[in-house]
Amino acid sequence: MASLDDLKKRIASVKSTQKITKAMKMVAAAKLRRAQESAEKGRPYSKKMNNVILNLSNGISDKENAPKLLSGTGQEKTHLCVVMTSDRGLCGGFNSNIIKKAKSYFAKILDEGKELKIITVGSKGNDQLKRVYGDKIIENISFKESKNANYFDADKVGKMVIEKFEADEFDVCTIFYNQFKNVITQIPQAQQIIPLNNEAEENSSEESYEFEPDEDEILSNLLPKNISTQIFKAMLENSASEQGSRMSAMDNATRNAGEMVDKLTIEYNRSRQAAITKELIEIISGAESL
Repeated sequence: MASLDDLKKRIASVKSTQKITKAMKMVAAAKLRRAQESAEKGRPYSKKMNNVILNLSNGISDKENAPKLLSGTGQEKTHLCVVMTSDRGLCGGFNSNIIKKAKSYFAKILDEGKELKIITVGSKGNDQLKRVYGDKIIENISFKESKNANYFDADKVGKMVIEKFEADEFDVCTIFYNQFKNVITQIPQAQQIIPLNNEAEENSSEESYEFEPDEDEILSNLLPKNISTQIFKAMLENSASEQGSRMSAMDNATRNAGEMVDKLTIEYNRSRQAAITKELIEIISGAESL
């Protein structure tokens, strides 16, 4: 049985940890409100841009000479996977869920005999993947210095992806991230961004438009921006998902710490009562022997 001093120290230590987890929960809740608002505002923009590009692509007369970012290379031999995770931990299963989704995709690609290349955005994803897929990771990007998800960082990743595509380093690019639903639920996503998925999105416009200049010229400018936009959307979704998952994890940790303090307090009181009873018995026994 632990001594009274040991129990006192353990109770103080757990209470100190409880204060930290409670503070982290409050910080995550404050950040979540802003991140959720940004993610919700980003969804219509990215969706609309995809729809505009699909509308433009329908107006291209020479499909064979369409931009490669839209039509692809015509092959699917080499797959580039951009796995987007956080740079910080203590956020429950946020990172693990993305990695699980990505690993399932990796296994499918490798089983088909295709080549796999990986870009990790976030140190936590790189830490988990390098043990098994270290030889497949070609870039590791970290935005630890950035306080919030921003388009500048997304554009940096987008330009890197486009440069590698133009250098014929891959045929298909897929990004992995968590879509924010609520504090408890974040849904892992695998979204193909090169070539653009030709499946029309829900509620896409059926109206036809006349474009000036022609479709090819607009697409040549719009397609690279769409890559960065989709990556930015994924970063916004990840930011909200990370804070929601951290808030939930810290809430659980705070409650678990409270339960542990209660158990240790009961144990301390029992040990203290036993010590007092023992001292009384010794005093009474000594008095009776006189």
